[in-house]
Amino acid sequence: MPVTTAALQSSLCFSPHNPSSSSSSSSIPSNLQTSNTTTHLAAKPQSILQKHPLYTPTHTKLSLQFKEKILCLEIMGVDAGKALSQNPNLHSATLDSIQAIITFLQSKGIQEKDLAKIFGMCPHILTSNIKTELIPVFDFLSDYLQVPEHNFRKVINKCPRLLASSVSDQLKPALFYLQRLGFKDLHALAYHDSVLLVSSVEKTLVPKLNFLVGLGIPRDEAVGLVLRCPALLTFSIENNYKPKYEYFSVDMGLKLEDLKEFPQYFAFSLEKRIKPRHMEVVQSGVHVPLPLMLKSTDEEFRELLKQFGGG
Repeated sequence: MPVTTAALQSSLCFSPHNPSSSSSSSSIPSNLQTSNTTTHLAAKPQSILQKHPLYTPTHTKLSLQFKEKILCLEIMGVDAGKALSQNPNLHSATLDSIQAIITFLQSKGIQEKDLAKIFGMCPHILTSNIKTELIPVFDFLSDYLQVPEHNFRKVINKCPRLLASSVSDQLKPALFYLQRLGFKDLHALAYHDSVLLVSSVEKTLVPKLNFLVGLGIPRDEAVGLVLRCPALLTFSIENNYKPKYEYFSVDMGLKLEDLKEFPQYFAFSLEKRIKPRHMEVVQSGVHVPLPLMLKSTDEEFRELLKQFGGG
């Protein structure tokens, strides 16, 4: 009888018990430090692994443990080659330590189907220290963002990078800076704009705000813009702000007042939305307000051109 993926998952990576049924005292794996807990690999039939392509003669130079580790990652849906390249510490990580990470995350509500996305985006999580790195993140979500435990999964799936961020060096400084700017809605920061929390204050948040001020927008008004449109703090200055503002001011001939009224302009693709729509408006010889020009669907845009006398 062929071995199913589920059987491999059970034998290679995942704890057989349901974390949600465990008490709070048992939710943290017993091998947080250096455990001698017996891995499930000891119980799996050797033939299961021998049937996998990794165990063909062409891979004889790989150790059995390394092959098992790669197979574990691939079964979860993680690109093992990419993960090993981005996180060299995975080379020496044991399956026991990887399983401890998985078990801990499951105890916090993370499901098996979430792991491919989480580990795929942030393979460094696979070698995190549970006590000093992962537990503080969940404490931060609970204590500073008021996220209840049953919503941990929702927040982490929205931004897996939270698990790879230092609470003291990244999350708290970003939160405190955003609060000083005027971000008061903790719910929005946790569930919608959490990417801001994993953005460097010095290298990302401050430069983006300064760029807007550099355009001639008073600082208090620039702050107001990012509070209305938090995504402004996530756009690349070189790849987004500069080319889009040049097209805005030179080709479209618009003024700062137009930008202050519609800062969402920077959220639209220059090549796929802004330029094509603007060119059609120019060719039609009509004037369509910037928000309507960009926010409308293709069908609505055609109707707008007719409405404003272009068709």
